[in-house]
Amino acid sequence: MASPPDPGSLTVVAATRLEARAARRALPGVRVVRAGVGLSRLVAAAGLGGAVVACGLAGSLRADVDTGTVLVPERLVGPDGTERACDPVLVAALVAGARRLGLEPETRPLATTSTLVVGAAREALAASGCVGADMETALLRAERLATVRVVLDTPARDLSAAWRRPATALLRPAAWAQLPWLALEGPRCARRAAAVLAAALAPTIGPGAPPRRPGPGTGGPRTPPSGRPSPRRSR
Repeated sequence: MASPPDPGSLTVVAATRLEARAARRALPGVRVVRAGVGLSRLVAAAGLGGAVVACGLAGSLRADVDTGTVLVPERLVGPDGTERACDPVLVAALVAGARRLGLEPETRPLATTSTLVVGAAREALAASGCVGADMETALLRAERLATVRVVLDTPARDLSAAWRRPATALLRPAAWAQLPWLALEGPRCARRAAAVLAAALAPTIGPGAPPRRPGPGTGGPRTPPSGRPSPRRSR
């Protein structure tokens, strides 16, 4: 069986500046590519090669998958409905990394969509068996691919449709009320995703300090019920 990649052979793909900054801080020396939402900044999605992990935020499609829940899907569903499996060794490493931090990840499928999923669209995608959605992972082409995402928005904490156009969202009053919450939870969730990936790579780095438990800087003790600490790690 193939082993998890060493940090020097891994490419981390992050959509936004926020997600890329969190990954770079948690993973010094690891190649981090800021790909843009929907891979809009990535010149050649097929040119990454090797082992690739998409790291960042996702939206929940189910009421029982709350903000802060770690998603490490075993399967992806693309915008056209095509399914593909994530690399099982990378998935196992990410699951183990989450558990080292006291977090039990959700491994059911993730949907990659061409637009931000809000409102009734969440329920429609959930009916396909997916628990979360992003706009990048299933579009990537790599020899080995996996993703670690942390849920930000949910059916109960929906986003305004104005956020489908981030560049103009601030011109629309419907988006203003959500800014304080997004400013708090967005960075927190991005740091948590990066921390899980760092913990997943820890066994390949060799002896040293154990991974830091996810305190306030990584989303810490505010873990919601569906992202609750694993019983084996709870205090």
